[in-house]
Amino acid sequence: MQAPSAFLYLDMAPATSTAIHQGIRQVAEWLELGVRFGGVTVTIGSLLGSVLLFALFLFGTGVLKRLLHRYALRNEHVNLSTVYTVERLLHYLLLSICLLWALSVAGIPMAKMTVFAGALGVGLGFGLQAIFNNFVSGLILLFDRSLKVGDFVELASGVHGHVREIRIRATLISTNDDIDILVPNSEFVTGRVVNWTLREVARRQKIPFGVAYGTDKELVKKAALEAAAAVPFTLSLDGPRAPQVWLAGFGDSSLDFQLVVWLNAEATRRVGAITAAYNWALHTALEKYGIEIPFPQRDLHVKSWTRPGQRDDEGRPEAAAPIARDAGTHDNDAAKDVTRDIAEKSAGRSDTHPPQDPDAAR
Repeated sequence: MQAPSAFLYLDMAPATSTAIHQGIRQVAEWLELGVRFGGVTVTIGSLLGSVLLFALFLFGTGVLKRLLHRYALRNEHVNLSTVYTVERLLHYLLLSICLLWALSVAGIPMAKMTVFAGALGVGLGFGLQAIFNNFVSGLILLFDRSLKVGDFVELASGVHGHVREIRIRATLISTNDDIDILVPNSEFVTGRVVNWTLREVARRQKIPFGVAYGTDKELVKKAALEAAAAVPFTLSLDGPRAPQVWLAGFGDSSLDFQLVVWLNAEATRRVGAITAAYNWALHTALEKYGIEIPFPQRDLHVKSWTRPGQRDDEGRPEAAAPIARDAGTHDNDAAKDVTRDIAEKSAGRSDTHPPQDPDAAR
């Protein structure tokens, strides 16, 4: 009973092998199908090979980026912005090589690229000037090093925030409200840019405030210096960069002072929160010494207290209830917010995983 099944297997093997060979031959014929233009023949097989090569390149560049990120995070002496610049330059270089290689695999030799160059020149002349300009501007930013990932910048258009990423066409800016804005690279090259963290040094900030006329200036100075000492972002309390109190002017109803403080490098990126932190500390110190914060005086001339036919006690609003003082009003929320963000950034530096989005600044 077993002999017939063995003979059947031997009979089916040649048929199966023949079918496989026919299928392979048919697929090869399909892959050889293509088009011919300008002396160049592009087949389906060569096109699929070029696409596969490009996909492998994208996968390889992704792995390279992760390795560079891990190396930068594990070595604290490595500058993250330098690693980012190297990664972008390698990406552009490998992209150019892979593109030329993929075209060669597709059947388009380098000698035929003159046609493509001519078409590219026509495209630049008609509608790609802005794209090409932004691409070259991005390369200038990477080589010039006047703008780095992590810098806090302010543009002439009013946009200000952290530099998150320098892309081919635009630079990603994250504002203090955690809003991502794409700014064309050419704006950083041709426009006015204020880079607050170019040299990574401390920055001076002036906090204006006013007190009532007749207040002792020395008492105001004492209260303001105590307020500066209460905020943890003051660079130094003595020496050439110690806090100062300036009498800036004589206002209509107040003596105008300025608390001049030097901020440490971490606090320079949080302008709004830092100003709020010092204002909070100033208000606390002025209340402590009983210093009055004035308000503009206006003369009000009243012709009549009541409307015709209405008694004086009618329609009079009830007296507002006094506002109770909260025991927690002395907690400086702005200062705690900046402290938390600085701590999160320091913790992210020691993490071995790729860094998350930059801190949401207020």
